[in-house]
Amino acid sequence: MTEQQTVLVIRPRRALIMCSVLAVALLAAFVVVAVLLRSSHTGVVFEASDQIAMIGIGVALSAGTMLFGNARVRADATGIEVRNVLARRVFTWDQVLSISFPDGASWARLELPDDEYFSVMAVQAVDRERAVTAVRALRRLHRAATEA
Repeated sequence: MTEQQTVLVIRPRRALIMCSVLAVALLAAFVVVAVLLRSSHTGVVFEASDQIAMIGIGVALSAGTMLFGNARVRADATGIEVRNVLARRVFTWDQVLSISFPDGASWARLELPDDEYFSVMAVQAVDRERAVTAVRALRRLHRAATEA
């Protein structure tokens, strides 16, 4: 029998809320503009294809906005997977020197060898106590893996 590993999953809370609100507002604004486009008397003739294109732009901008709320961290005893806006990286714990949250930083980061680091956008300063709890949990996993 194998021992089941505990997987720690961290997602940003406030960033997801803000991204969702902004995405809905963007989409609503572009739909309203698209609907009002044909009733405008500016001398320019707008067709149904222009309205569809305007809604398509709203959908694209809303989807792009939601990418910022899509950050996630999955960590277990073997390593950590960090998914930011477009980048996804997997590190084993022996590749990570430490987990830090520098003063004034917006999010945590993994300290790597050769003075490199990788941002962890799922652990954000605006989440306050949740961010502190997440960093402590990641540090416990890191410490347990590197001491073993």
